[in-house]
Amino acid sequence: MFNVYKRSDILVLLMLVSSALLYGLDFILFGHARDIGNGFLGNLAFLPIYVLFVTLMIERVLKERDKEALRQKMNMVIGVFFSEVGRLLLRDGYAFLVDKEQLVQRVCVAPSWGEREFRELASFIDNSQMQMDSTLCDLGELKSFLVSRRSFLLGLLENPNLLEHDGFTDLLWAVFHLLEELEARRSLTGLHKSDMDHLSGDIRRAYTHLLSQWVVYMKHLKDDYPYLFSLAVRNNPLNPDARVEIG
Repeated sequence: MFNVYKRSDILVLLMLVSSALLYGLDFILFGHARDIGNGFLGNLAFLPIYVLFVTLMIERVLKERDKEALRQKMNMVIGVFFSEVGRLLLRDGYAFLVDKEQLVQRVCVAPSWGEREFRELASFIDNSQMQMDSTLCDLGELKSFLVSRRSFLLGLLENPNLLEHDGFTDLLWAVFHLLEELEARRSLTGLHKSDMDHLSGDIRRAYTHLLSQWVVYMKHLKDDYPYLFSLAVRNNPLNPDARVEIG
């Protein structure tokens, strides 16, 4: 630490000496002390504005760099989520969907997709009235799957970076709420119709958030990691024709 301060002091001293030498050289060559004084005061008056401008620009650049670094960290965490939970939940939740064909026609992401296609898919999901029916598949299996991933999901909620990502946080809360609803019932068989309708609404909420975040994640892979996007397209859990193998 001492060496750092010493080097800084030497640098400041060298800059002051250099400035004094240059002003001295100006006086020796041209001999206009008044002009030198006017120039010095003019530069000194501009110095606060210059410092303010440079400080604001550097601060803005640093903020943008930190923001980009945070975005990359969040996307990395979201990628782990889809690898461990999201992709399987997309596949299993699809079984509760009443009108499956309408969604399948929209979510068959292709390698050639660009900004327009992703925007249209996101708009479709946001505006769709997907109907989920909790009687179409085994609620016990869904509950077992979510229970097996509880620790992982709790770990995600403890990640401070995700506090900056409202959409993904909403997804986690919706999934946790669905898990709590399933766990709160002693049995998931023989439930009253109104109770099954309530669970259908919980499944729909969680699945809609999941689809929205999946589109955002796929768009991120397309823009930043084409090789991962290629695998995600070939491993699309909602595309019945998707094959991981190439050729």
